[in-house]
Amino acid sequence: MNIEQLVSQFVEQLRTTSLLEAIAVIFGMISVVLANRNHVALYPTGIVSTGIYIYLLAKPSVGLYAEAALNVYYLVMSIYGWVLWNKKHESENPLAISHNNKKDWIITALIVSIGWIILYSTLKKVTNSDVPVWDAIVSATAWAGMWLLAKHKIENWVLLNISNAIAIPLFIHKGLPLTSLLTLFLFIVATFGYFRWRKLYRQQHAA
Repeated sequence: MNIEQLVSQFVEQLRTTSLLEAIAVIFGMISVVLANRNHVALYPTGIVSTGIYIYLLAKPSVGLYAEAALNVYYLVMSIYGWVLWNKKHESENPLAISHNNKKDWIITALIVSIGWIILYSTLKKVTNSDVPVWDAIVSATAWAGMWLLAKHKIENWVLLNISNAIAIPLFIHKGLPLTSLLTLFLFIVATFGYFRWRKLYRQQHAA
C-alpha cells in the first residue's frame, strides 16, 4: 500500500466513523492521558471506552470477538483498579506508585506466557487469523500491563508499550491506519507516562 492509498483509506475511515466509535476513541485517549498523570478519573473514562468497544467489536457486522473479550478484561481491570485506588488501608497508601518486586515479575510473566498460549491456541484453532502469533502477543502483554496499572506499578508502561509497538504495524497490515495512528498516540503517551511515574516515585521516596 503506497502513501496515497494510505491517506485515502485514512480519510475514508474518518468519514465513516460512527458517533459511538468516536466517543469510545475520545474517552480512551482521555483515560490514557489521565493514567499518565496518575489521576483516579482514568478508571471511569476507561470504563466508558471499553464498555462501548465491547458492544462495537462484538457486533456480528464487525465480528472481532477476541478483541471484544480483551476489552471485557480491560473493563474488569478498570473496575478493579478503581476499587483499589479508593480502598483505604492503615498500613499502605493506595495511591502510591511502586516498582515490581520478584512476585510481581513472576505474576507478570505468567500472565504474558499463559495468556499468549491460550490466545494463540484459540486463534489458531477457532479463527482464520493470519497473524495468530503477533495478535496473541499484543493481547497477552496488554493483559499484564493493565494488571500492573491497577497495582500502580511503574512497569505497566513497559508492558503496554510492548503491546502498542507490536500493534502499530499489525493494524497497518490489517488495513486499519486510523487505529494504527491512535495506537501510536497511546505509545507516545505511555512513554511519557513511564518517565512521569518514575519521577513521582522518586518524589514519594524523597518526602
